[in-house]
Amino acid sequence: MRGKEVATSGIIALPDRTQHTMPYPLISWAHGTVGVANFVAPSRDRGDTGASPMNAYPNDLLNSFLRRGWAVAMTDYEALGTGTEDHIHPYLLGASEANGVLDIVLAARRIFRGAIAEKYAIVGHSQGGQAALFAAHHAPGRVERGLVGVAAIAPSNHSLPLVRAGAEEDKTGDGFAFTPLFLAGAIGGEPTIEPAEVLSDAAFELLPHILDRSRAELSYADSWGGIKGNAQFRGTYPEDPNEHQQLFDDQLARMNPDVEIKVPVRITQAAGDLRVFAVLPDPLKGTDVLVEELNETNKEHGIEVEYKRYGLLEVPVGGPLGVHFATINRDAPALADWIGDRFADA
Repeated sequence: MRGKEVATSGIIALPDRTQHTMPYPLISWAHGTVGVANFVAPSRDRGDTGASPMNAYPNDLLNSFLRRGWAVAMTDYEALGTGTEDHIHPYLLGASEANGVLDIVLAARRIFRGAIAEKYAIVGHSQGGQAALFAAHHAPGRVERGLVGVAAIAPSNHSLPLVRAGAEEDKTGDGFAFTPLFLAGAIGGEPTIEPAEVLSDAAFELLPHILDRSRAELSYADSWGGIKGNAQFRGTYPEDPNEHQQLFDDQLARMNPDVEIKVPVRITQAAGDLRVFAVLPDPLKGTDVLVEELNETNKEHGIEVEYKRYGLLEVPVGGPLGVHFATINRDAPALADWIGDRFADA
């Protein structure tokens, strides 16, 4: 937090020591969007919040890692679980997320000295997929050794064109619940942004909901899910953004995880995902474009993304959370094998 130490919560789980020999390779897991309210943090969730289904869904994947003899470290991200009204989780702020994903690696090594191996991999889904890519980018300056690869499942990407397009929609929708989260992240990156100058009066009245609602609950009709996209922003945004909206846009652009990475990269995306899209019509961009960007950015390092794109019929809906979450379980065996190969090569 701008030069100050920040306490960040999380969970560290070790394999059954009767079945596996120390030291354990480590997975640093980056979770998906749950909101910015403290009580939705994965380490605080007791199964009774609007975020509980999202927090619980990855457990099968994480338990499969433990069964393979890998320790798992799960950060809550900055101010998610430990924040105050003056210190709110800076959603999708890449450097902040990276610090959480990487610092819990250092914490695991210190807390379980001798039990945690030097080699580790970073894995994330949705917001966490974006966070994982940023963490791999920042790893050389924060955790100097041991990273063998990074895997991102349906990583959040190209937020700016999505927000700008949504601001022109004359309808309500579940996706507009992300607007206040994007704003929280933008303010984390640029504290001079005044929310009242970015949002319309009606939307500004809804902003306090982020402190006591999960992302899912922000979608309700009495909250952000009930306000039209073209009624969320002040003035004539996005055609003629004011000074604070321009700063907002600048931060949104920086949330795209097209970053330099010097370790193997694997990205998974389902064609049927309706939360993070593989392909979108111009000027919108999806994960396919992100992969192209990452390959161009990192070709000098000899890094080419291993991209697994599941077809429309390859990922079942998998319940109320849809394809966006079902992709986690669909990809779990192949993902674990890929990580195992990286650990074996290290």
